[in-house]
Amino acid sequence: MSTNPARLSAIEAIASQPRLQGSFDFRNEKIDLIYGQNVFSLDKMEKRLPKEIFKALKSSIEAGNKLDAAVADIVAAAIKDWALECGATHYAHVFYPLTGFTAEKHDTFFEPNGNGTLAQFSGKALIQAEPDASSFPNGGLRSTFEARGYTAWDVTSPAYIFDTENGSTLCIPTAFVSWKGEALDKKTPLLRSMAAVNKAATRVLALFGKKHGYISASCGPEQEYFLIDTRLFHLRPDLYTCGRSLFGSKPAKGQEFEDQYFGTIPDRVLACMMETERECFKLGIPIKTRHNEVAPSQYEVAPIYESANVAHDHQMLTMTLLRRVATKHGFVCLLAEKPFAGVNGSGKHVNWSIGGAGVGNLLEPGHSPHENAQFLTFCSAVIRAVDLHQGLLRASVASAGNDHRLGANEAPPAIISIYLGDMLNEVIEQVKKSGSAASSRKGGHMTLGVDTLPVLPKDAGDRNRTSPFAFTGNKFEFRAVGSAFSVAGPLTVLNTIMADSLDKLADDLAAALKKNADFNSALQGVLKDILTKHGRIIFNGNGYAEEWHKEAGKRGLKNLRTTPDALPEIVAKSTVDVFERQGVLSKAELESREEIYTHSYVLTINTESKLVSDIAQTLLLPAALRFAADLTPVEKTKSGGKLRKAVIGLADELAASIDALNAAREVSKSDTHAQAKHSCDKVLPAMLKVRAAADALEEIVADEYWPLPSYQELLFLR
Repeated sequence: MSTNPARLSAIEAIASQPRLQGSFDFRNEKIDLIYGQNVFSLDKMEKRLPKEIFKALKSSIEAGNKLDAAVADIVAAAIKDWALECGATHYAHVFYPLTGFTAEKHDTFFEPNGNGTLAQFSGKALIQAEPDASSFPNGGLRSTFEARGYTAWDVTSPAYIFDTENGSTLCIPTAFVSWKGEALDKKTPLLRSMAAVNKAATRVLALFGKKHGYISASCGPEQEYFLIDTRLFHLRPDLYTCGRSLFGSKPAKGQEFEDQYFGTIPDRVLACMMETERECFKLGIPIKTRHNEVAPSQYEVAPIYESANVAHDHQMLTMTLLRRVATKHGFVCLLAEKPFAGVNGSGKHVNWSIGGAGVGNLLEPGHSPHENAQFLTFCSAVIRAVDLHQGLLRASVASAGNDHRLGANEAPPAIISIYLGDMLNEVIEQVKKSGSAASSRKGGHMTLGVDTLPVLPKDAGDRNRTSPFAFTGNKFEFRAVGSAFSVAGPLTVLNTIMADSLDKLADDLAAALKKNADFNSALQGVLKDILTKHGRIIFNGNGYAEEWHKEAGKRGLKNLRTTPDALPEIVAKSTVDVFERQGVLSKAELESREEIYTHSYVLTINTESKLVSDIAQTLLLPAALRFAADLTPVEKTKSGGKLRKAVIGLADELAASIDALNAAREVSKSDTHAQAKHSCDKVLPAMLKVRAAADALEEIVADEYWPLPSYQELLFLR
């Protein structure tokens, strides 16, 4: 009789589950009719608002102008009427605290008026709320007795209706700040950084004689995730507590056959994907792509580009919908960076660019010499920004979970570098040498003047999957971001350092023009100087190679392997200077974030290490000893004796490693930073020793004794 009936019952249930029926009539439902139906879009605003009110609101959305209180009252009334028509009974200011998750406080529209209830929603309620939210981490920005916090409507991100089986809620995207105006969230600095990009890019474009509208950063984040059957998930305490497996021996088959990648999507998974996309479409999220990823049970969803702020809000919604819809289909969606050892982890590739009306995408090679001079100018600003702030970019993707992924076979290394592709890199190298360049491999001479620079090809090189920051034709792809991350942090860093780099470029170009009235010559000199000083960050080779690690060291590039190594970059003088200069975050706001993220790292390792000890002590070690005891009658046989000896030996090793882990966990440190370093250097290695002994036991203990579903079951049963 099996000693693990729950595990076998789960497997039997998965094997015998009926074919899933679709939850909606996809043949007759038209996407164009449901797309954006739950969004209070510009189109709905124009239909429901007086002409002048709509004009004022649109100006606030597109140019960042302040919304007048009288206008807000009229807008609020229109939103309320629309929300009630959609069946909403409550409204919620949705905000994004420094936990990295989404938060919300719900209030009803309905208030008693003596004769029943009356739906109320004022401009003040729309624009601002006071959720308090004092229990969120703030890194010292608020004392317990000064815990007042405010949410403020972000007019650039549209309000929407979020439907559930039990009702609908009007959701209003907001910023979250303290009583003193300090940013307590992810959205506020992102909005500030976008304003900085607009201001700095405007300065550069003015020198090119360009007329344009608002210059905005854009983003298209690709989301990787795993889908695991719910019945097996709930038999794994490590998965449902930490989101990643802390034990598990490598299965006979992993991803080495490469048959999962872009393979036919399983029916049950496809049904889940299609319903998720449908919910995304209702909320105006422009999902474009779905496919199998490399690891078994791993998948990807990707949207079309949007304004970076809206893309962030939509990305947070997408993660919510992925988790929510997965449960309806009997899955759990895992967004942890490395949920399973031995197979690929999950990232979130942040495709980033800047542009606007009148100028288009400023990181896209154009069709004229003038456009390409402009493109190389903005591309050079990116190169300078990434080189100067490589450590900060690494810190923006640092977490306990992402440390398990970065540097592995599917993810870029912790060393930040830029991949440009062979052809663009050739042009850059020649500009560094002489300020002019041959027209790539076809010969001919060109200068960087607006009249003579030839058209550059868009896809001038292959993709480099080992590069953390790669140019991919008309954008840069930041590939080191973890799958569970909010994209707001990396986007804020990219926007801020880009704005500062553009400001420096504008200063240098203006100074050069005073000395030399010829624009072409002045621009050549400025770009040559930038690329000469900062070209070390460019690397087009294999980022996994040990030779690159040595070469990067010679170039002076930083190799911040762990989160405790990387997080101090957030409060480095260079970071504080640029963030304060651009008005994005103050020194106190940066210090608060560094403290919060360091504390989060310690909490994560504490939780995982306690769980490793508990699972090993109460589940795995007893299973091994039970199996060894049952082997006693056959130990006199050669094979039985050998097996029992091996089990007892590994059980002793497991017990000793548990004791060592508990001892490492009990060491107290004086401050959070010392604790983080101890967690990284002592606790994590001790956890791995426990796992090594347990995983070795899993491979020899009879299957019916082992209490945890195996990797083979988790990854291949669906």
